[in-house]
Amino acid sequence: MGLILNFDTATPVCSVALARDGDVIAMKESKKEKSHAALLTVFIEQILNETKTKINQLDAIAVSKGPGSYTGLRIGVSTAKGLCYGSDIPLISINTLLAMNNGMVKHINQKTIENLPVETAFYCPMLDARRMEIYTAVFNYFNKTIIETKAMIVDEHLFFDLLDNNPVVFFGDGVEKYKNIVNHQNAYFVDNFEHSAAHMTELSNTAFKKKKFEDVAYFEPFYLKDFIATTPKKKVLE
Repeated sequence: MGLILNFDTATPVCSVALARDGDVIAMKESKKEKSHAALLTVFIEQILNETKTKINQLDAIAVSKGPGSYTGLRIGVSTAKGLCYGSDIPLISINTLLAMNNGMVKHINQKTIENLPVETAFYCPMLDARRMEIYTAVFNYFNKTIIETKAMIVDEHLFFDLLDNNPVVFFGDGVEKYKNIVNHQNAYFVDNFEHSAAHMTELSNTAFKKKKFEDVAYFEPFYLKDFIATTPKKKVLE
């Protein structure tokens, strides 16, 4: 039986879920932005206390590896590595966009989009990456990758080749940039998608069974593109 602590800090949501064999047994999360540093370890401690679980009883720790927020990813991955290293627990990493897709597929089953062929459609999670850029990928209903994860510039021609032949569901906090400039009969949009570590649990359980573990000492977040620190321009007094 796989008892896995999952957490996702790649987006504005700070989310922690404890799962056994992929089923969530306890979860804590907050949608308050920039709260990861303050809340992540608190949520972990609360979940472990409430379920009377000790760190060394965990079979693995799973972390959302990115792409996503540079600071959020750094906090999540460093916390995961520290816990794994200190207690000699395997580390599992889950692509953030894949976890989003897994969550959307479950959501689609519950809330049908009119005229959408659910199992033959493609699914495109989009994460805001500043300006007109997004982090994105395309998957099918069964979480198979159709287009690999990449950073892309949003314009009216993006994904048109794909849309000409397939219905595609777009979702995530980067979708508004695309929704406002694209008009295609095969484009479906889902608003208010909610990020959660609960979307990771089935994926991390599968990885655990296959023993797909990361090297704790050398694992780094999947930033996708270099972080560029900027400083505010100073006003020049005339």
